[in-house]
This record gives sequence, C-alpha cells and structure tokens, in this order.
Amino acid sequence: MTEGTKRRILSGMRPTGKLHLGNYYGALQNWLRLQEEYECFYFVADWHALTTEYDDPGPLGGYVMEMAMDWLAAGLDPERSTLFVQSAIPEHTELFLIFGMFTPVPWLERNPTYKDQMRELAHKELATYGFLGYPVLQAADILMYKAHGVPVGVDQVPHVEMTREIARRFNHLYRPIFPEPEALLAEVPKLTGIDGRKMSKSYNNCIYLSDPPEVVTQKVRQMVTDVGRPYRRDPGEPDRCLAFPFHRLNLPAEKIEEIVTACRSAELGCVDCKNLLAEALVANLAPIYEKRRYYEEHPEAVREVLLEGNRRAREMARRTMREVREAIGFKLEFQLWA
Repeated sequence: MTEGTKRRILSGMRPTGKLHLGNYYGALQNWLRLQEEYECFYFVADWHALTTEYDDPGPLGGYVMEMAMDWLAAGLDPERSTLFVQSAIPEHTELFLIFGMFTPVPWLERNPTYKDQMRELAHKELATYGFLGYPVLQAADILMYKAHGVPVGVDQVPHVEMTREIARRFNHLYRPIFPEPEALLAEVPKLTGIDGRKMSKSYNNCIYLSDPPEVVTQKVRQMVTDVGRPYRRDPGEPDRCLAFPFHRLNLPAEKIEEIVTACRSAELGCVDCKNLLAEALVANLAPIYEKRRYYEEHPEAVREVLLEGNRRAREMARRTMREVREAIGFKLEFQLWA
C-alpha cells in the first residue's frame, strides 16, 4: 500500500477477553468494510486495558493473541490493514506524556464517557490518574498516525472531539503537524447478552466468535425473548423481544417479515423462533469459526502478522515523533534513534 494514496483511519480494541457478538456487530464488521476504501491501522489497546485492569494485568498478554485470532478469522486482512499492539510502540507513551503537559484537567473531568464509566465500574477503584487521562492516550494513538477519521459509536464522539482539541492546541502552541480527525459514526446495533443485560464477559452472558456450533445453539436457546408473552398461545411483539435484533442481523428481509407476522399472530412460538435464529447464526459464523481453528493451530502465523504490523506502525510513529520533538525544540542530535 502506497502511503498517502488513501485516507487513513485508526481504531483499537481493549484485550480484556475473547471477542463476542457485541464486538463483532458493533465494531468489527464496520472495520471490515472500511479496509476496502481506507488505509487502516487497527491496534490491540493493551495500555488502555491497564487503566481498568491494573490490579490483575496477567491475563492481558494472552488476550492479545486471542483478539488477533478473532480479527484474522473475521476477515481483517494484514495486506490491507496494519494490525499492531499498542504497547509495542513506545512512541505512544511519549506522545501521551507530551500531550498531557498541556491538556487542561477540566477537559478530562467534563468528559461524559468518563462519568458513565465511573458509574458502570463502581466496583473498581478508578479514581486514578491513568483512568482520568485515558482520552489523552487515545489522542496520542490517533494523532501518532495522523488519522483522518476514527470509526466510533455515538458514545465515543466526545473522545474524538477532545482529540481534535488537543491537535488544535499542539498546532497553535508549536507548529502545525496534526490533522483534526473526524468521527466516522457507525450504526451500532443495540444487542444484549443472552440474559437481557449488556453483553459482557463479566456477566457471563456472551456468545463468542470462538464458541463451537453446539455452544452457540445452546446459548441462543437460553436467550431472553418477549418478556410480555408468558404463554405460547399469546401473540408476541418482535420489537419487545430481546433476541429479535439478532434475527435482523442474520436472516434475509423476507424471512424476517415472515417471523414478524407469525410471532404477532401466535403461529410461531419463542422456542421455535430461537431454533431458527440458532441455525442462521451457526451458519453465518461457521467460516469465522473454521478460520479461527486454523490460527489456534498455527499461532506463529498470528505472531508474524503482529510483528510485521508493529514494524510498520513503529516506522510511522518514529517519523511523527521526530516532527514532534523538532516542533517543541528538543534537539535530535542527543537522541540515539535520530
């Protein structure tokens, strides 16, 4: 890929476990589409994972490989996308440090996502410098590669706006280096776990991309459906059914219309409906499952992808940091890598 021939985007995921359907439909499918038209940088955000998992970081190393396997199995192509590990690129932490020197604390304190996360993760001690400052690290991730866009859900838009503010502040204080990236809004489907709560490994309610077909089927059969339909003979309402969004993602439109009609007339019960979903989901996930089995048997292939991605990412990161150091007046002749 020739640098500069395509607009560049960057995004990442925290390696806190294997990927589930919420990750797949909420982000990964969009990444697959974007790699067709953009120069893509996708990274394993292990430094970001440390902001909440600092008290038990041991599993993160294994999750890096698990996440990379899921990415490759789902179809991310290392020939078209640079896949790398955040902590393997030390320039990220250097740029984070520099940005932190001039980012006003009130910018971070008013971040709505920060407040939401504090409430959602109230069981953790998150009154830390690292957790408060993670949007600055995100800005360093994005601006290191001079990304033009960042694919996000609507809840992450404030982070992209803060990245734009940090880019403007740096360009004003020193000299123009960084573009102001745009948020590429993705239509993230609202999916719940099999128990009706947010899909999360901490709730043990996920369907994983790595689940074998029989496990997928078993989990689908446990899904909460229409809570307002206590008996089989009662008419159902698909818009009230917590499993129905999965139908929309896995079945053709004409089949969905049939299900809606049969559900509302009580011709189709929830058990039979979930059996239809299980069949469709297993069929759609089969190629991913088979490719993942290959990577499980050939972990060296995954490592090679990440090592090559790290090499490409660091080459660009070093160029950016040379510009940054020159802009702030740090003499390059004293640097070993200059």
